[in-house]
Amino acid sequence: MKITRNTLATGIGPAEWFTGNVYIDAIASPEEGSRLTGTRVHFSPSARTAWHTHATGQTIYVLEGVGRVQRRGGAVEEIRAGDRVFFEPDEEHWHGAAPDRFMVHIAMIAAPEEGPTIWGDHVTDEDYGG
Repeated sequence: MKITRNTLATGIGPAEWFTGNVYIDAIASPEEGSRLTGTRVHFSPSARTAWHTHATGQTIYVLEGVGRVQRRGGAVEEIRAGDRVFFEPDEEHWHGAAPDRFMVHIAMIAAPEEGPTIWGDHVTDEDYGG
């Protein structure tokens, strides 16, 4: 057993990866015997990720608020507290808050041995609006 005391300050989501105000708290980092990475991500209204992919896929679990998700070529979908979304490996997608609501989710991935998250273009207002 290993207890890791939280000594990290909340981080600001980098402008290269996000549109709007986004705040990130680390939950889990890969350890010997585990590749799990987890973050708690706080999105202000209309804030969202850029288009991106994960080599091993990604699961998000909504803790609070109302959000939006989309995979490339698909419809924009609304998500709410308690919803769980799985993005397939290498599936291009984005996620973020609804226009008038905050949204908090936990993002989980199995850190790949090779091939980190690939960040793409920012989501346009047209894409965000569906």
